[in-house]
Formats: sequence, structure tokens, C-alpha cells
Amino acid sequence: MCLYHEDIGIDLGTATVLLFRKGQGIVLNEPSVVAIDKKTDKIIAVGEEARSMLGRTPGHIVAIRPLRNGVVADYDTTERMLRYFINKVIGKKLLVKPRVVVCIPIGATDVEERAVRQAALNAGAREAFIIEEPLAAALGAGINISSPAGNMVVDIGGGTCDVAVLSLGGIVCNTMLKIGGDHFDEAIIRYVRKEHNLMIGERTAEEIKIRIGTAMVTDQNRDRSFSVRGRDLITGLPKTIDITSEESWLAIQEPVFSIIEGIRKVLEITPPELSADIVNNGIVMTGGGSLLDGLDILVSKMTNLPVHIADDPIACVARGTGKVLNEMTYLHSRSNHNTRAV
Repeated sequence: MCLYHEDIGIDLGTATVLLFRKGQGIVLNEPSVVAIDKKTDKIIAVGEEARSMLGRTPGHIVAIRPLRNGVVADYDTTERMLRYFINKVIGKKLLVKPRVVVCIPIGATDVEERAVRQAALNAGAREAFIIEEPLAAALGAGINISSPAGNMVVDIGGGTCDVAVLSLGGIVCNTMLKIGGDHFDEAIIRYVRKEHNLMIGERTAEEIKIRIGTAMVTDQNRDRSFSVRGRDLITGLPKTIDITSEESWLAIQEPVFSIIEGIRKVLEITPPELSADIVNNGIVMTGGGSLLDGLDILVSKMTNLPVHIADDPIACVARGTGKVLNEMTYLHSRSNHNTRAV
């Protein structure tokens, strides 16, 4: 069965939405944010433009993240966001609606799965297929998931971390942690508030994470610093302070070590033969959270296993949906197993 040109794959992430279009590759990468006018219920902005409004909107405009922990938290807004992105990529006037592959975290409930599928259908899809994120991430990272060898994938997104051991095209053992890049940001906000009596916003916390955030303090990064502006909680006035890499490490230790503990627990329940394969193949990390400075080194140190960050880890899941689109026989063969279809 051949696919229509309009078929697309969607990495519907808590922080970012990526769209893959067959024959073109990744054609959209935008924040999962929608700005809505509460008076008229009209969408003011979507994606990057809406993200720039976070924490800066007047009372009648709200900037919403409609997904939390990798699943739909606000169904109507998710549907409207998806429709906007699909129309932006393939246009509104189509003779044939696209078939869509959408990813969900491991452990998503049937209700959460149906919400994602229905949102895709209502947003303009002719058919909606669901695939679990670790499978898509592994495909996007170039792993041959159909082989009998064991491979471990750690996909750290904005809202969740999926840890899975794959073999023979399926997930052998796994866990899903409700921890991701957004939780690093929240930990930084809490630390700055507690230690410096300074209130900062989500975007500032994310910038701290990207600029000087680290999972390991070394002599090379210890003294790196970044100027942060926020509101002094004592005086109520604007204030600027310097945050160091060491402070960022102190701030995010809890979520970082929760991820490492999740990886260790999956390794403990992995069948011995597959464990031997992982010793040889190592752990493959994908998702934006894997780019945290030093995280791969720390995971390697704590597990005594080689750790590799996939090429362009942020795009791995979206690239994986593209490979699924290119192999419709695979999609249908998995439809009653790890891939679920309407």
C-alpha cells in the first residue's frame, strides 16, 4: 500500500511540536504554546510567537501549554494547535486528508491515547496512527529495532523521560518518568527563589539551563556564570544577579538523579542476554533533555555503560515517525502491538 504525499508524522511534545512530511523531512519545529483571547476565545498566536508571550500577556490574553507530562491536558486547545500546524505545513485546500502518525509516551492510558488520536482526527487527519515514543526515537537514532540484539533508549523530552530496552521490533522492559526538561526549569526557578529571593519566569529558567546548566560540576565549568533578571521578592523591584554553573547543578540534582534511578531500575529488570548486548551497544540518549551539559557522562559513570547522544537528538522522534511513514507495512504489522491505529 502506498502513502499519499500529504502523510505526516508528528512528535507532539510537551515543550515542542515537530512535523515530518514524507519526501521533505522535518518541516516544522515550534513550541507547544497557544495564546488565546479569553474575551473572544480566538487564537492570537501559536508556536514561537505565542511562546514569546509567556508571562507577558495582559489580563484578557492567556498563553497556554496544552500538553503536560507528554499527554493532552487541554483537549480543545491541543486540537486547535494541531490544526494550525497541519494547515501551516500542508495547506487548507486538500483533496485528500493526510494520514498522520503521532507519538505518545510509554504508559499513556487508553483515555490519553484516545485523546491524542481524536485530536489528530479532528485537526484534519484522515487516519491517525499512534506509536510509542521510544520506538520512534530508536528509529530516528538509526537503531535497527527489528534485530534480536538489545538496545536501550533514553528519550528525555520536555515533560517525560521514556526509558526502554528494545529487541525484535518491540519494547521488552521500560519505565516512563514524569520528569523532563520542563522540570529542570522548574527546579531552577525554585532554587533562585529560595537562595536569592528572586522570582524568574519559565523562559529565563530555560535560558539558564541552556547557557550554564550542567549535570556535573568540573573545573572547566565551575565558574561559568550568567546574568539573570527578575523581581526581588523582598523589595518587589526588578533586580539582576549572577548565577553560576555550580548553582545550576545544585538546582537540578533531584530531577537528574531521578532519571538516573529510572535507568538503573530498567537495567535491573532487563533479561541477561539483552543486558550483555547493552554492555556492547551502550545507552542511546535522545530528546532535548539529553543535551544538558554532562548528563551523558554522569549516566555513563553511574551505570558503568557507554552512553551515546544521538545525532540531532531533538529531532529523533520526528525522524522516527518519518521512517514509519516510509514503511507502511511496518505500521500495519505493529497496529495491534506497539503501534495502534484507528
